[in-house]
Amino acid sequence: MGGLLGLVGILAGLALLMALAFRGWTILLLAPLAALVAAAFSGEPLLAHWTQTFMTAAAGFVAQFFPLFLLGALFGKLMDDSGSVGAIADFMTEKLGPSRAILAVVLAGAMVTYGGVSLFVAFFVLAPMGKALFRAGRVPKRLLPAAIALGTSTFTMSAMPGTPAIQNAIPMPFFGTTPFAAPGLGVIASLVMFGFGMWWLGLRRSRAEAAGEGYAYAGTPESDPVAIRELATTAREFDPAEIDKGAKAVDRPPVALAVLPLIVVVGVNLLMSQVVLPALNFDFLAEPQWGGVSLSAVGGVWSVAVALLTAIVVLVALNLNRFAALRDSVDAGANAAVLPVLSVASLVGFGAVVAAMPAFGLVRDWVLGIGGGPLVSLAVATNILAALTGSASGGMTIALQALGPTFMQIAADTGLDPSLMHRVAVIASGTLDSLPHNGAVVTMLAVCGCTHKESYLDVVMVAVLGAIIALVGVIVLGTAFGSF
Repeated sequence: MGGLLGLVGILAGLALLMALAFRGWTILLLAPLAALVAAAFSGEPLLAHWTQTFMTAAAGFVAQFFPLFLLGALFGKLMDDSGSVGAIADFMTEKLGPSRAILAVVLAGAMVTYGGVSLFVAFFVLAPMGKALFRAGRVPKRLLPAAIALGTSTFTMSAMPGTPAIQNAIPMPFFGTTPFAAPGLGVIASLVMFGFGMWWLGLRRSRAEAAGEGYAYAGTPESDPVAIRELATTAREFDPAEIDKGAKAVDRPPVALAVLPLIVVVGVNLLMSQVVLPALNFDFLAEPQWGGVSLSAVGGVWSVAVALLTAIVVLVALNLNRFAALRDSVDAGANAAVLPVLSVASLVGFGAVVAAMPAFGLVRDWVLGIGGGPLVSLAVATNILAALTGSASGGMTIALQALGPTFMQIAADTGLDPSLMHRVAVIASGTLDSLPHNGAVVTMLAVCGCTHKESYLDVVMVAVLGAIIALVGVIVLGTAFGSF
């Protein structure tokens, strides 16, 4: 009876979290409240779980990943204010033109996000570019959010080897992997997502042309900026309230200079993770003063952090005269990281309390009992939690904190490559997180001037169904051939 009541408490806490978060209530209060509801149903000590379980897990997440939130948000803001993101968008517009408007938006989004630019920065640059291209090419505006989502929120977030997205960094401390885990499978998954998404958008455009439908711009729908901000900061690593702070460059750099910092991110990330760090001696990390860890537990985060920091230095050096107010841009970029990291950390704290409940054993047994093997179990658990929290990073961290050691033990017993689990977990986190009230979805629709009724079906097809197809393919290939 106690186990059943505890399970009801976990579900009640999740329901409270979902219902109020989707209405724009701050996750900073909702997460501990939902955790206390779960603890209360189980008869567990409330204050002890708040300060010792919840806060310890939340603080641990901040300690591990705040450098990546900070540097990622700062890099995105500086890329925007230097005019570099706009220069890349202009280049795509010029080279591909209105006749290939969808492809131009997708490729521009993919280039900047794979290079480390924060998602919300990309939204606010790509939306005006996309509107102009779609209007000139007579492409229905309702397809613009899906085109942006395909380029920014699918393969460059979860599948491309080495992507600096926070989602790709989260499994590294749990599995001892690098940002380039299972590169072959990641490339295959990327091709599947890109190919399926472009096929769908091409099909929808052809049908619209046959029906005589044009751009039909109707203006941006009314949105609650406070609610959007609260939702957005649990979805991605940039606080949209900082987008307009600082000052934009008057003139944009040549496209070669605009792209160079993105190349630096990928190149330095690869060099650090595959060459530099493995060649150095980090035995001192095993000492208590350094946390008693191994290089595999921190090397992945170090690689991405060094890559972003190097790219920031290169970016500022190349564009020093273009920044109208460098200090203001730096301040805005740094501030943009604070609310997202604390919001996701609060979700992680909630997950830690849930995992500490005696009734969670029933949930763990159910997940591990799912047919199809450990990869399917891992994918289902991550999918469900990402959907319930509306956050790919939050859902994945909760899943790995609760079940990561169990899956690592299964890997040790069966010979399953942790790199394969890494790639499955990341791709799985980027599927069902895109609920109608997901902060990224709401923000994207608002900046594109579209409604859920007009555009959400296409977003689901390219950002959810395409990712699920790729996930299934990775699981099938990984089960048959292992990690590659």
